[in-house]
Amino acid sequence: MNQTPPTIRPVRRSYLHDDVARAIRGLIQSGELRPGERIHEVALADRFGISRTPLREAIKILATEGLLELLPNRGARVVVLIEAEIEEMLEVIASLEATAGELACARITPEALDAIRTLHDTMMRAHAAGDVAGYFDLNRQIHEGIVAAAGNATLSAVYATLSGRVLRARYLAHKTEAQWRSAIAEHEAMLDLLARRDGPALAALARAHVLSKKEEIAATFAAR
Repeated sequence: MNQTPPTIRPVRRSYLHDDVARAIRGLIQSGELRPGERIHEVALADRFGISRTPLREAIKILATEGLLELLPNRGARVVVLIEAEIEEMLEVIASLEATAGELACARITPEALDAIRTLHDTMMRAHAAGDVAGYFDLNRQIHEGIVAAAGNATLSAVYATLSGRVLRARYLAHKTEAQWRSAIAEHEAMLDLLARRDGPALAALARAHVLSKKEEIAATFAAR
């Protein structure tokens, strides 16, 4: 499957440093800014058409999220995660998604369920078209949609921080054809369980679904 480069959208002017942080976060997660790469403030400021003040505020935000590392008197660089750190975070994310799934079954609205179902259908079309970037973006939105449907702000905040840190590793993880089929089947099953409001079953499947990524990521690190 061919990887499609991410589209860079113009930065909005409201809450500028948050928007800049979101844009840089996307560059990190897509791989345009790679692990260990220095952040070139002048180049990014020119690219986004902003001053360096909101850019530096955005860098501070991303540093607190663990995506960037601040270097004394030398700016910042993209954090390099080791395999063990990623696996530890996946274990926590698995628990968060399990809890979110159970809560979502009790709280999700028909409108939110329809939105997740639409995302799933669009994700399947992206997969059939070989659009890896589109597939993973829609996949992320589905998981975030279930977490949002849980209606727990604390859970959502912790999840957003951790999932953002491992998203790039999950994107790069090698998948066999059998793993692709399994991932798609699990997503279809999660949607069915959510529609049937089967919280315990969805919690168990969500946990297993996330933990299965450990094997894929381990294989990717071994290949490198």
